Amino acid sequence: MATSQQIHLVSRPTGMPTHNNFKQVEITLPELQDGEVLIKNTWMSVDPYMRPRMIDRESYIEPFKLNDVMDGGAIGEVIESRNNQFPVGSKVTHLSGWRTAHISDGSDLTLLPDVPLPDQLFLNTMGMTGLTAWAGLTKVITLKETDTVFVSAASGAVGSVVCQIAKLKGCKVIASVGSDEKARMVKDLGVDAVINYKTVENLTQALQQAAPQGIDVYFENVGGDHLEAALNVMNDYGRIPVCGMISGYNNDTAQPGPNNLFFINSKKLTVQGFIVIDYFDQFPEFIEQMGAWLSEGKVKSEETVYEGIENAVNAFLGLFEGKNKGKMLVKL
Repeated sequence: MATSQQIHLVSRPTGMPTHNNFKQVEITLPELQDGEVLIKNTWMSVDPYMRPRMIDRESYIEPFKLNDVMDGGAIGEVIESRNNQFPVGSKVTHLSGWRTAHISDGSDLTLLPDVPLPDQLFLNTMGMTGLTAWAGLTKVITLKETDTVFVSAASGAVGSVVCQIAKLKGCKVIASVGSDEKARMVKDLGVDAVINYKTVENLTQALQQAAPQGIDVYFENVGGDHLEAALNVMNDYGRIPVCGMISGYNNDTAQPGPNNLFFINSKKLTVQGFIVIDYFDQFPEFIEQMGAWLSEGKVKSEETVYEGIENAVNAFLGLFEGKNKGKMLVKL
């Protein structure tokens, strides 16, 4: 019988998660029933949004259960099938990651299109990562070619795609990153200015120097001092699509917010939070556009890869230690 290596959440983290919060477990999978398929996962995604799901509190997302396998984006291949829609050899994307094998009735599976692209791109620029960036700039707000765009966590999975889309739309782009190596990476993506927030004395001043005419759009991935600096430099009627605020995900208690939130009113700003699942109906339009950009070489797909399910936790923790350039993936 088939087995599956899985990562379970065994305790709820306080502050930064540690390996003690997780356990690798091997389970025996049952025999397939009619309509089911056995999937061998080949790639899985780890993402910052998974951290809030480790806390049992009222939230916009369902918390992970203790002593049970977590879930997340994954790509796999059907290796046994009793479902005609998914014959053996089919490659699929689904949300049953954090495990090496998975049995499905097909309702949670999407066939990968037959295109000459690496499979893992459908967890990156051709998947939810790319959709998040694209929707944030084109659906949550309406980007103008005259906009100056500030992107925090610009070397990360979403941020690196945001930078490229904004440049394709004709915008001036200012990127914030946490190392000189990441600064070189985003410069290669064509951004106009880069701020290494770990080396500047004053983030607001650095942003003002990079954008002397102010910024019109702040793509929010970080929160905290980045949001404060963006509010200081924002032009009237600026727009802030809020994708995430990773700087606060590991806080044990509520932290004071920026002390200049009054600029939202005085500068007549629009601040709009969004979750990518609300834009799944836009996927066909997104795939057509992103597929064209990739095939034309106009968008690069950055990725950081860890090998093996035994390194999935290391990959996840690495997100909060700045170890990823582009999308963080685990090859299974």
